[in-house]
Amino acid sequence: MLNRGASGAMVYEPEFLAIAPGDRVRFIATQPSHNAASLPGFLPDGAAPFKGRINEEIEVRFDTPGFYGIQCIPHLSMGMVMLIQVGERPISELQIPVSLPTRARQRFEQIVEQANSAY
Repeated sequence: MLNRGASGAMVYEPEFLAIAPGDRVRFIATQPSHNAASLPGFLPDGAAPFKGRINEEIEVRFDTPGFYGIQCIPHLSMGMVMLIQVGERPISELQIPVSLPTRARQRFEQIVEQANSAY
């Protein structure tokens, strides 16, 4: 969780992960005033939501296959989000919620575009 990174201001690095069910991800508060939390409505059915505290390092196990939208709660409107793909679902199945703030939605679109070009 960074104030500034390779892709701009208020970012997670990396901003996209493709992992296997059961893998764990550690969210490290590298710079102050950030957290990692699941985005309501942007989780696979049956997946447990999570919310780390500001400046807290947390580790989350992702068991349910699908796509997880992750946010920094104080900086969501600035587009501080990341995407985690658990399992082998094609990224073309991803539905970005239209209710997200504009910059967050745009960042997710950029992440998906980069993920598509990587495969």
